[in-house]
Amino acid sequence: MDTAEFEGSAQTLRPSNVAGYEVESVKNLIEELGYQARIESAGSSSITGLSMDSREVQSGDIYVALPGARAHGAEFAQATVKSGASAILTDARGAELIGELPESIGLLVCEDLRAVVGPISARIYNSQPENADDFSLFAVTGTNGKTTTTYMINSIMQSLEHTTGLIGTIEIVAGGVAIPSKLTTPESPHVHSLLSLMRERGITSAAMEVSSHALDYRRVDGVRYSVAGFTNLTQDHLDLHGTMDSYFASKAALFTPERAARAVILTDDAWGTSMADSADQAMGQSNVVRLYSNMGKSYDVAPQLAENDWALTDVKRSGIGHDFTVVRGDGVTLRTSTQLPADFNVSNAALAAVMVAESGVDLEALSAVLKRPETLTPLVPGRMQLIAHTPTALVDFAHNPDALKRALEAVEPAEADGRVIVVFGATGERDQTKRPIMGDIAAQYADIVIVTDDDPHNEAPAPIREAVEAGARAAQEQGARAQEVHNIEPRSRAIEFAASIAGEHDSIVVAGRGHETAQDVAGEDLELDDRVEVARALTQQGYDVLPDYRLD
Repeated sequence: MDTAEFEGSAQTLRPSNVAGYEVESVKNLIEELGYQARIESAGSSSITGLSMDSREVQSGDIYVALPGARAHGAEFAQATVKSGASAILTDARGAELIGELPESIGLLVCEDLRAVVGPISARIYNSQPENADDFSLFAVTGTNGKTTTTYMINSIMQSLEHTTGLIGTIEIVAGGVAIPSKLTTPESPHVHSLLSLMRERGITSAAMEVSSHALDYRRVDGVRYSVAGFTNLTQDHLDLHGTMDSYFASKAALFTPERAARAVILTDDAWGTSMADSADQAMGQSNVVRLYSNMGKSYDVAPQLAENDWALTDVKRSGIGHDFTVVRGDGVTLRTSTQLPADFNVSNAALAAVMVAESGVDLEALSAVLKRPETLTPLVPGRMQLIAHTPTALVDFAHNPDALKRALEAVEPAEADGRVIVVFGATGERDQTKRPIMGDIAAQYADIVIVTDDDPHNEAPAPIREAVEAGARAAQEQGARAQEVHNIEPRSRAIEFAASIAGEHDSIVVAGRGHETAQDVAGEDLELDDRVEVARALTQQGYDVLPDYRLD
């Protein structure tokens, strides 16, 4: 595949073969969905694309002009006409704001724009033809583990000789060509155009991270997944959702027959059990698979399983990773391994394997590729990414209490004199309640806690650090493990300090930012890559880092 075929951004990549639609056809589709629409002008140009951003409009697009927090999209409608828009879809207020349009431009009015834009995008781009059976589409949702699981799914499918695509937090990948990703899930027109493009370019399998934001903001409306998977639910994004119950409800919206043909749910705790029960009611029990992983530690004795449910068994340490088995209630057994560290990556790997198994692939072929350790050991940027062995130094995206706890548990030193050193912070303009909680977690699971800045955004950094530090010191006073608690800024100096005090048997975890290469401070993006900073700091102390991170 020629890399040039995918040049551009996720927002501008479009399929080349799109059947044109008239305004009347779009109106009929809206009414088929159960919403009302009226044509103010039929226009005379065919619609061959769709955009929600006036700056991205291309020739032949229908521009969807929605009301925004600061301005109504209709205020930019005239500019889209100059860019070649064929039609505009807006609400009544938008129609008033647009003013007079050329006769060739269609104008369609609907009050339920967010509800209809996804299905319209699906139809215009023909992203999932009804008769298509040559394209497997996987979705993964949950608080932690989405990225790693999608990379693992793609690695399995590649081993099964599929050409794969990925839509996720770190990047969008189309057949091996990566496009940097700004959103965990792009807007629905981008999703549908990308899916159509992938199919056009011969991609036969794709995996997507689906966040609660994507579901709430209807970014995946009109998409139906072959298999949807659930990792876990822990405190995060409460600035958006308010309560854990509301957060749960957002995730549960993925597990409906409109969005997924089949579901695989990790049932490691009460939230997982509730998610499986909710999916049962929505999708029917025969389409919902429970995966019992016991938080990646497996069961001494496998639980009693329904015929289509799975359990993780026989987990054994192997190098920095684990060998393990997943067994289905009907006796199907898959033996495999991952060399990614941490118990939670065993759960992620088990979920990936079971999701692929439940997609209908040949189980003998799947069993064969899973016997190769590299199949479930993809490089996942910024997710438990190993920088050095001596001392053990990793960079991880852990940015909420549960993820931080799991990361710290995973790096417990083998030597008695080894210590766990953690460098982390909390994000500005996000859920403030988790800041002292993260400090508490750090103090419980690390010997030396170094609090620093994450992405403050437009919030003053010092009070954020102080809230995290307060949680750590309170835990320390209650007898927590931490021997020392430090508050150091900027982040690069905090990382340098960690390297300067680390011994050969210690473990360093730099948590919170993972793959990110710019730090948002007061609206300014400052160049900062934790992986580069850790490598530089360790090298300055005379330690050897892995070849990919050597600075010479």
